[in-house]
Amino acid sequence: MTLVVARAINAFVQVATTVLLARLLTPHDYGLVGIVTAMMAFAPLLVDLGTTDASVQKGHTTRGEISALFWLNMAIGGVCTLIFAAASGPIAALFGEPDIAGIALVSSLTFILTAVTIQHYALMRRAMDFRTLAINDTVANVLSSIVAIAMAFTSWGYWALVAKPLFTLAFTAIGAWMNCPWLPGRPQFTAEVKSLVRFGLGVTGFTVSDSIVRSADRIAIGYFYGPGPAGYYQNAFLLYGNVLSILTESLHNVAVASLSKLRGNLDDLKRSWSAALSTVSFVSAGVFAGLAVTGQDFVVLLLGEKWSETGPLLCLFAIRGIAQATERSLGWLHVVAGRSDRWAKWGLVSAAWQILALIAGLPFGPLGIAVSYAVVTYGLSVPALAYSGSPLGIGAKDVLAAAGPQTIAGLCATAVGLAVQHFFFAEFTIWARFLLSGLVCMSTYLLVAVGIFRVTGPLKLAFSMLGDLGFRQSPKIP
Repeated sequence: MTLVVARAINAFVQVATTVLLARLLTPHDYGLVGIVTAMMAFAPLLVDLGTTDASVQKGHTTRGEISALFWLNMAIGGVCTLIFAAASGPIAALFGEPDIAGIALVSSLTFILTAVTIQHYALMRRAMDFRTLAINDTVANVLSSIVAIAMAFTSWGYWALVAKPLFTLAFTAIGAWMNCPWLPGRPQFTAEVKSLVRFGLGVTGFTVSDSIVRSADRIAIGYFYGPGPAGYYQNAFLLYGNVLSILTESLHNVAVASLSKLRGNLDDLKRSWSAALSTVSFVSAGVFAGLAVTGQDFVVLLLGEKWSETGPLLCLFAIRGIAQATERSLGWLHVVAGRSDRWAKWGLVSAAWQILALIAGLPFGPLGIAVSYAVVTYGLSVPALAYSGSPLGIGAKDVLAAAGPQTIAGLCATAVGLAVQHFFFAEFTIWARFLLSGLVCMSTYLLVAVGIFRVTGPLKLAFSMLGDLGFRQSPKIP
């Protein structure tokens, strides 16, 4: 619960920072930095080499083995930093934007700053110290946001956007080393380390290929349409990504650690997985349906009229998110089953389909790409989870039973909300339209999900958590 709350706080800080920076900077600024950011999206995944999930999944590792992984991470981070720094000039020439050279050069530090923290975070995850991780991430995010906003106010321009992730990584590293007393020592490259690396390579095979393909849209838009359209697309992606991270990324660590403990009892594992997926789907489908309906007004209210072209993109991303939030949980089962090789294979299948979606949508601009990606996500979501669960006896029927009703309810709520907004609320003030459209959407969603499909498990869990937090009626004191 602490981790989810921290993710929510982080997302709020991130959105607030985006709002302030968007009003101080231009779409062109966001486009320049967004192109480089997209090209480096794989950085933490490549440097990690899958060793975080690998070490959490394994029962025991020694200090020497963890040190070996640390120095391996540092070596990869250092080499990648040098390569990307050397490529900064050619990257700028490729896009015809000289400013990109400096942005890429400074941003290359992302690789080495990422490497410093990986094994400390892995150790805290093994100890299930999620509270410390959550607090550290929140503090780093707040401090780096303050730095970025101060830079924007003092006319640093797009450098404020460059500085934000770098300072986040730096503050995260400082906090990690302060909270985790472990210090790297002499590495021991044992058979266990080789096993961890082999497992990690499978994880990396999926995550890196998936990340590169998911960034290809922004790179292609920047190359074919310029930094301006890329800036609109980047901000829509940032807003959408923050919501998605709350609903999926924070739960990955908890789900893997918890489900791994149930590997000896597949029936219990299946029940726990189904309950978790049902809850994630219930919440995410409702949230993204609301965002799809109110996205246009949300962007204008939040970022200002100059960002209005971001609104339709955010709406399309949100429609995609109804399915993607569920699909993103595929890693739970691959890691728990110890089958990172299957995860890597699925990454190639997913990457191929996303490339086809990019090719199909590119002639129609950013909106065409967003539509193509949404179609592919819906087509792959059930097969992705069924494939990941196959070694554990989980199939397509289980996926549909756990998440199907919520997905249908989310799409119905989106359709009703958009229709009512168009025919009845079009002439209303922006605030009235935003609130009324959201209310209609949420009412429709609950009617379909709870009233028709009887999806009540997530609500019971929510009430139970509220009770655990002390919201039950206090007993009378005699």
